[in-house]
Amino acid sequence: MRTPLTSHDEILVGSEHGRICALAAAGQRDLQERAAAHHELFAAKPFDPTLFSAVAHATAFGAPWCTVEQLRVANRASLWVFAADWLIDSQATSRDEVASIVADCRAVADGAVPTAASPLGRFLGEIRDALAAAPSFRTGRQRWREEVERMLAAMAQEWEWKSALAGGTAGPTFDEYLDNADNTGLSFVNVSHWLFTGDRSCLEQLGELTMAGREAQRVLRLVNDLATHERDAVWGDLNALMLTDHADVSRRITMLVERCHDLLRPLEPTCPQQAVYLARQIGFTSGFYQVTDFWGGT
Repeated sequence: MRTPLTSHDEILVGSEHGRICALAAAGQRDLQERAAAHHELFAAKPFDPTLFSAVAHATAFGAPWCTVEQLRVANRASLWVFAADWLIDSQATSRDEVASIVADCRAVADGAVPTAASPLGRFLGEIRDALAAAPSFRTGRQRWREEVERMLAAMAQEWEWKSALAGGTAGPTFDEYLDNADNTGLSFVNVSHWLFTGDRSCLEQLGELTMAGREAQRVLRLVNDLATHERDAVWGDLNALMLTDHADVSRRITMLVERCHDLLRPLEPTCPQQAVYLARQIGFTSGFYQVTDFWGGT
């Protein structure tokens, strides 16, 4: 039985929640400004104000100790992932079109000046340049580049699987699908955030944190799928429930959460905030998808 909170406790809890909501409000304003600046990417109906709000709330709840400025890269990186997903997963009609999007973004991640023909590349360039202001980016740039590559390759792979299934060919196994969870972009966002805000211990253990973050990413992939199966069926998207049953997905979520805890435990003494950040991501995702989804309607 839950112990009732005192009025003093409730004031403290309310204060914390109020600060989180204020961080989210500021984040949402910034995201709406970026969306207006890159209107070619965000004109579609699914990019409604609620999506901007949900992205900003997810970031704020994950790291409520941060300032508005410290959350800016994570917020923008998250929004960029939604734009990339929409272009590749929902709008691209050919393998060549997917390859062109991927090539443009890879070039920007490598340092190229974005071209006028690539709105997605221009937005990624903004994120890259904001990260370049952080001293850690000098040594961490290659790791960030690798995260961009992993995410784009995973999105392209999912496009291939969807095309194969649409043509009557076999798609992925459940394990193959889950191993492709980089297409959610969560690891890319996490590494971007840590490079922008991380202290020395965080940067020294970035590899271990990223490994734990990939387990959290798989949890997010499956929790999302349980909540969005009907929408995915309408949109023609892949979903874990197309590959296995609900009970199997639930069992795998439990295993992945336990595995994430095992990876985070040794990191808690040296990277306490980053460990809490990943744990709060899992908690926020589990609660959020009980009620709604990030995407607006089509």
